[in-house]
Amino acid sequence: MALDFSRVSYRFFDVFASAVGLIVSSPLLIIILVLGYFDTGSPLFRQERVGENKKPFTLIKFRTMKIETLSVATHLTDSSAVTPLGKFLRSSKLDELPQLWNVLRGDMSLVGPRPGLFNHEELLSARDKLGVFEVKPGITGQAQVSNIDMSTPELLAQTDARMIRDMNLNNYFKFIMMTLLGKGGGDRIK
Repeated sequence: MALDFSRVSYRFFDVFASAVGLIVSSPLLIIILVLGYFDTGSPLFRQERVGENKKPFTLIKFRTMKIETLSVATHLTDSSAVTPLGKFLRSSKLDELPQLWNVLRGDMSLVGPRPGLFNHEELLSARDKLGVFEVKPGITGQAQVSNIDMSTPELLAQTDARMIRDMNLNNYFKFIMMTLLGKGGGDRIK
């Protein structure tokens, strides 16, 4: 079996960037962690998500919603569930920072399809048909910078499949830069 250079190079950049990101952002991570204790009493949010080859993994984020909020796709959650700190974290995308740990562990990539929930069957089915689960999920990707979220599962799956098909190092860095520059608005909440 030949070594897939692109996978190796993406993994190299994932490991390097996530390690540097965790080190550089550690003061900010600690501040958000402390503020999160005051906001909800439980600043980290862990949730089982669908990974590469539909293997489950535990995604880590900063908690942005009340603890008793049901574990469903964000677009099915009422906006009253979002805490004041959570609103800021979501709009600034700082709630995603702990996922750098998921990238470092190898559960995720910096760029890839956003990992969905196992109970979001319409999205699972659409992604399965298009081969989206053949790659690691990511923190950001084409759908995220284009404001396409899980509320439109067919469109999201098609966008993810197109991104995977067209992926190259240029696009990898383009999606990262677009995200860092604030492109995309995150998942909608009703």
